[in-house]
Amino acid sequence: MLYMPFDSLYLVLVLPAIVFSIWAQFRVKGSFKKYSKQRVSRGLTGADAAREVLRDNGVTGVRIERASGSLTDHFDPRTNTIRLSESVYSTPSVAAVGVAAHEAGHAVQYSESYAPMKLRAAIIPATNIGSMLSMPLILLGIFLNLTGLINIGIILFGAVVVFQLVTLPVEFNASRRAVAVLNNSNLLTPEEVPAAKKVLSAAALTYVGALAVSLAQFIRLLAIANRRR
Repeated sequence: MLYMPFDSLYLVLVLPAIVFSIWAQFRVKGSFKKYSKQRVSRGLTGADAAREVLRDNGVTGVRIERASGSLTDHFDPRTNTIRLSESVYSTPSVAAVGVAAHEAGHAVQYSESYAPMKLRAAIIPATNIGSMLSMPLILLGIFLNLTGLINIGIILFGAVVVFQLVTLPVEFNASRRAVAVLNNSNLLTPEEVPAAKKVLSAAALTYVGALAVSLAQFIRLLAIANRRR
């Protein structure tokens, strides 16, 4: 018999991944809060740092705007806009500079047609469909005993896993670009750069956590489908 959602594979695979993901979220919030208190000696704000990263890479035409909320910073390739939360945009802290430089790294990726970023953008429609329909189709297939419907749901969920997997090199590369500019352009002192790296490393763990949850759930779904054969 199958148990949804508290079967043994959920407890062994999915639950630990969820715990890791939650821990990663707490860690990035803690790191950001800690290094938001460390002021940048040069007095640069997050918005200033983003402009410096763009300038250093010869990227033009990118808007930098404020965004509401906390840790809502992101780059929107549709409008070629970097949106920085208030605690990043106008704050001269090491955490703000690190986060803003990272988002500017995404803008540089976009300008250079960085392959993993292009791939991620291409699969977003399939990912959106998969995230909305996969579990309802799987549950409906189990209820109606329709293996084909379960398989379709699993395939759609696979798109979510692929998206999370492709996201990792995109995020890691953006952080590497950010740290390189912070070092080479002397935006931060040698003593401040390690703190910015810690913020970016903590943020990277949230993407690892998201992939771990998706991958664990995918393995579990495959096992469920196999049991029904």
